[in-house]
Amino acid sequence: MSVTSVPRRNKAGLARDLEVLEILGSMEAGRTSGMGVTRVAELSGRDKGQVSRTLATLADSGLVERDRHSGKYRLGFQLYAMAARTQEARLVSESLPYLREVVSLTHETAHLCVLRGGNVLTLKSEMSPSAFRGVGWEGVSVAAAQTSSGRALLSDWTEAEVRNWYREHAGDSLVVQPEIALPPGIAELDREAVRGRLKTRVRNLEDLLRELELARSQGYAVVDEEFELGLVGASAPIRDASNRIVAVINVSAPKTRIGAHLHQVGEIVKRVGIAASVKLGAAV
Repeated sequence: MSVTSVPRRNKAGLARDLEVLEILGSMEAGRTSGMGVTRVAELSGRDKGQVSRTLATLADSGLVERDRHSGKYRLGFQLYAMAARTQEARLVSESLPYLREVVSLTHETAHLCVLRGGNVLTLKSEMSPSAFRGVGWEGVSVAAAQTSSGRALLSDWTEAEVRNWYREHAGDSLVVQPEIALPPGIAELDREAVRGRLKTRVRNLEDLLRELELARSQGYAVVDEEFELGLVGASAPIRDASNRIVAVINVSAPKTRIGAHLHQVGEIVKRVGIAASVKLGAAV
């Protein structure tokens, strides 16, 4: 069966390269796990030699990649990396008023966090004027399963997705281990002994699934001295136009300050997270 190419205007340079990227981003390319040079040439109405050279140039830059077994081309890692950076820039820009609202309501520092593999990365922190300026969390990654941010980020995943994620990342180490402040009177204890006193609630996959179900039902996740002694936190999701969780708003602070009303803080970040989601086009 012959394939009829779509009539196109004469194009040159960047416009023709973009046309190739559009073709590789089409539903057909998704269904067939990429396209060969012949099919891209048919759809673009261009010479196979020209298309082959274009694809080779795009592959050199990482914008497309070639499967060495099938010979098919698909969109490359560099294109997705640029898209991710663009999305994160928008997230930071759009979330700033909402982070400031959380600071105003809680008088604590608020953080915007995203998932990166087995860890949570803080993209932006909005400091409370009244809070002690301690560890800077922007750019810092911490183990997702042990934080309220990680649990909130994973809370809309299916059980199968969570099981696959846990299988891959359960053994991940913290990218950065914050210094634990030893409570008064126990300075003679070594830090490993202090870590042994953490109230870790997630020790296996079943624990994590239980915590994610709790986060879904509440609309936010909390931790109480699970990540660091004396530290508590609450996080709630931000959704995009596809209604998928793309980030969370987090408040982490000493237990002496917000421990008694941690769930009230959870309700605040939940409410503000919903408002931020609506701004991003979510139907919530």
